[in-house]
Amino acid sequence: MGTGKKEKQRRVREGDTRDGNLRVKGENFYRDAKKVQHLNMYKTGRAQRNKKGEIIKAAYLQDTAAPTARVDPNRRWFGNTRVISQDALTHFREALGERKTDSYQVLLRRNKLPMSLLDEKDNTESPTSKILETETYEHTFGPKSQRKRPRVAVSNLEDLVQSTDQDALNFEEKNELATTMGLMGNVDTDGWTAEAKEAIFHKGQSKRIWNELYKVIDSSDVVIHVLDARDPLGTRCESVEDYIKKEAAHKHLIFVLNKCDLVPTWVASAWVKHLSKYHPTIAFHASITNSFGKGSLIQLLRQFSALHSDRKQISVGFIGYPNTGKSSIINTLRRKKVCQVAPIPGETKVWQYITLMKKIFLIDCPGIVPPSTKDSSEDILFRGVVRVEHVNHAEQYIPGILSRCQRKHLERTYEISGWNNSTEFIELLARKHGRLLKGGEPDEQGIAKLVINDFNRGKIPWFVMPPQDEERPNKRARSEESEDNEKTEEEDEEEDEQSKSHEEWKGIED
Repeated sequence: MGTGKKEKQRRVREGDTRDGNLRVKGENFYRDAKKVQHLNMYKTGRAQRNKKGEIIKAAYLQDTAAPTARVDPNRRWFGNTRVISQDALTHFREALGERKTDSYQVLLRRNKLPMSLLDEKDNTESPTSKILETETYEHTFGPKSQRKRPRVAVSNLEDLVQSTDQDALNFEEKNELATTMGLMGNVDTDGWTAEAKEAIFHKGQSKRIWNELYKVIDSSDVVIHVLDARDPLGTRCESVEDYIKKEAAHKHLIFVLNKCDLVPTWVASAWVKHLSKYHPTIAFHASITNSFGKGSLIQLLRQFSALHSDRKQISVGFIGYPNTGKSSIINTLRRKKVCQVAPIPGETKVWQYITLMKKIFLIDCPGIVPPSTKDSSEDILFRGVVRVEHVNHAEQYIPGILSRCQRKHLERTYEISGWNNSTEFIELLARKHGRLLKGGEPDEQGIAKLVINDFNRGKIPWFVMPPQDEERPNKRARSEESEDNEKTEEEDEEEDEQSKSHEEWKGIED
């Protein structure tokens, strides 16, 4: 029988240099080590027995002996839970809770933080019913449970019929009164009556518009809420802000106060100071050739892009009321007309992506109007939500314009004077423009729509007064007491000018 050494010498002598194992007959010629290991695997399935048939070694997975543990019996190996002490939890809530509510603090990698610990609710807020607090267990459940009778405030069937008839009569009277007030309304001091809200005043509340809004919010990393500088609180969608805060807290929300060129400088600065308490606010004037606030907005967007350096690009969505200038802001940032704009609401029908730069994309959204029972038809019309040409009986809204605007501004705009009410104002303006009907009657409907259009498009100066600063009345008294904080003559003159402006605009409604 040959050996491996002789076989190797034979191959060298014959010039056979092929690779491979030197297998010699008699030394497991037909099976290598891998094949042997594979065949031995089938032998482990049966138990080993002696000559008498007794089991010497049990079969695989049938041994009764206790197995040796390979993994430490610790629960942390079988879940993603972590243990935190009560002191560390309290410190985490205090440190991170303040930064979570602060709109000027940015939390990165929120998915790696236990944010659910901040939103832990108390047991008092649980919606579970607390039956056993009013009734015992044996009277509520089990064989001794007692069936509760309904509490009726009558003693017999006749009293029940009378009370039912009286409730039905009260309900009919209430419905009739509500219908009458809805159709006629309260008679104004100017002689006009408020009609029921027309269907045109429900624009911006359709399901299609809100679906577009949710698409924009879901696709955006930064949400820009565009406000009208003349009425910021009226064009603020608080319901959308609450939705973003609860459902998408990781998204950044900022305010852009557009059309700041239509209000005095001190009014815009006062509104920026007031709104900055809630979210970062920027004053803006949308214009391709002569804009204001464009550099500040682009710099802010670049800062957000730098915060999300792990992403290739970020998306910035524009939301807000119709006709607040969302598309105009995008055109201003791009310095060319990339979005269709018009001085009428509803020009943007669907959302659209616009590339601002390599890492920043802009998303234009149609204007939305949150449904509210507090807003009247007059408020909705003066915010530019609906198209004036579709409004019936537009002359009934002229008293609201006369109450919001100063008389001198109307005289300077239309070059008329000497009216005492809205009817005389419409008549004077109609005769000046030659808008007369058959018989020399003034065209009240056409003139009213003309005035409302001028009001919405900024031809007539008006704005809502900003909230007064509580510290302002005591500012002079504090400065007289402290010698370190003395005021200069220029600051006194500026305060006098602003106080005069407050007195002039005293008649404007908030």
